Amino acid sequence: MVNVLVVGSGGREHALGWKLGQSPKVDKIYFAPGNGGTQNNVDISSDDIEGLAKFAKENNCLTVVGPEVPLSNGIVDEFIKKGLRVFGPTKNAAQLESSKIWAKNFMKRNGILTARFEVFDDPKKAIEFAKSVDYPLVVKADGLAAGKGVIVCNDYSEAVDAIEKILVQKNFGDAGSKIILEERIDGVEASFIALSDGNTAYSMATSQDHKRIYDDDKGPNTGGMGTYSPTPVIDDFTANEIQKNVIEKTISSMKKEGIVFKGFLYAGIMLKDGKPYVLEFNARMGDPECQPIMMRMDSDLFEYIQASIDGTLSSLPPISWKKSSAVCVIIASKGYPESYPKDEEITGLDDSTPNSAVFHSGTRKENGKVLTSGGRVLGVTAFGDTLESAIANAYLRVEKINWPSKYCRKDIGKKGLTWRK
Repeated sequence: MVNVLVVGSGGREHALGWKLGQSPKVDKIYFAPGNGGTQNNVDISSDDIEGLAKFAKENNCLTVVGPEVPLSNGIVDEFIKKGLRVFGPTKNAAQLESSKIWAKNFMKRNGILTARFEVFDDPKKAIEFAKSVDYPLVVKADGLAAGKGVIVCNDYSEAVDAIEKILVQKNFGDAGSKIILEERIDGVEASFIALSDGNTAYSMATSQDHKRIYDDDKGPNTGGMGTYSPTPVIDDFTANEIQKNVIEKTISSMKKEGIVFKGFLYAGIMLKDGKPYVLEFNARMGDPECQPIMMRMDSDLFEYIQASIDGTLSSLPPISWKKSSAVCVIIASKGYPESYPKDEEITGLDDSTPNSAVFHSGTRKENGKVLTSGGRVLGVTAFGDTLESAIANAYLRVEKINWPSKYCRKDIGKKGLTWRK
């Protein structure tokens, strides 16, 4: 049996640990740094690569890296150098997420469908260009911005505001030293995630995220306010199309360029006229997409992670899935994605309901109490035979949990119901 170290502190990491804990091949699971809902927390920051490597070595752990920042800082490269087993892409491979400009140029070079774009580091030139384009226009910071570096602008004045926020006011620091101005593609958005060993890629279950803070997709973008899986938006034909022309093409094109992509590859897809356009790549599992996907996964995740590290994925069958639907509703603190209160006590966590689990993200434990510590606080996840029953089960559990500034969207999963009609 093997010990596992899960790096990160979000709902994604809690869900990965929860699923890995079901494997008969896994002994102890540690979380670094973990949160108020995870067990065996280790007080090491997810950015402390040396400290994490030391712990993994001393405790004979296989390490699973959840978040994008340590991946883009080269945690996988460092662990490999030290002879440690680690799951995730190298720093070079993680550029697909850590630099939107690198990813866009990669797609352009390799004929992967994406929106037309221009790159700028000079605000004056960007503002001048913004005069000559059709709206809506999308302004994107090049680097990592915790899911908030994408601004959809409906007119020229909004574009000027976004350009100045990123390039002049430096709202995203170095992540905004360059920007992309991109045409807005109107269509239906969905998430497509695969697990790769650098040669083979197996698709995970499809899902659909809800990025805006308010119901009916209103308000600013967030890291994600909820998701459901599978999504009827991606039918079997479209799934095969994305698998072949996006996922496999990306893995093989990277290999040709001398980069082996091992880990989770996430494609944010916009479907327009039946064609899948790539909005963005993530070099890791989505959050909150991970939560319902882990709930629906029938196969042993640990086996597939081992095979990804070893380059032996083709020796395993494609991943198998429960027939059920699963829904994750994020409960946040009012004020997110801007400023929000912290240190509020959460009640009702032990009041469980059937077919549900609560994955923690922005929580911490103090004197036996669970307190809020982040904007996105909990991911209440439930499954059901149908999407309707999964939604009902999730919101039933949501109602039992409370704290003073509790906030959640009330319409998670409804897109899937509307689409089917």
